[in-house]
Amino acid sequence: MKNEDIRWKQRFQNFENAFSFLSESLQKKNPSRLEEAGIIQSFEFTFELAWNTLKDFLEMKNVIAKYPRDVIQEAFRYEMITDGETWIDMLEKRNLLAHNYDDKKSALALKLIREKYFTALQQGFTWLKEKSI
Repeated sequence: MKNEDIRWKQRFQNFENAFSFLSESLQKKNPSRLEEAGIIQSFEFTFELAWNTLKDFLEMKNVIAKYPRDVIQEAFRYEMITDGETWIDMLEKRNLLAHNYDDKKSALALKLIREKYFTALQQGFTWLKEKSI
């Protein structure tokens, strides 16, 4: 096995753990403010691992994309992800979410994560999971 093949699979294991934790976190009904902050943080970790796993997979296929936006564009082009617009939106909003202490913005972040972002992450996760077997 080549180093690139090993690297993406190792990163995928971390992504899988983060994705599982996020999925479990989103099952919580009426989370406290502290739990909401945890869900948002969990989303941030999961998104970072997701695009980095896609990057490592692309590199294994000799597709070079160094920056998150480039990785998302290439992953969409190679049909690794199906909703490129949502992935770009996640990328653009992650910095807003990371330094957010406003209840209205937190509520919006949770709504986006629950109703839009999780589904996009899930699709990417499923695609990568099938390739990891």
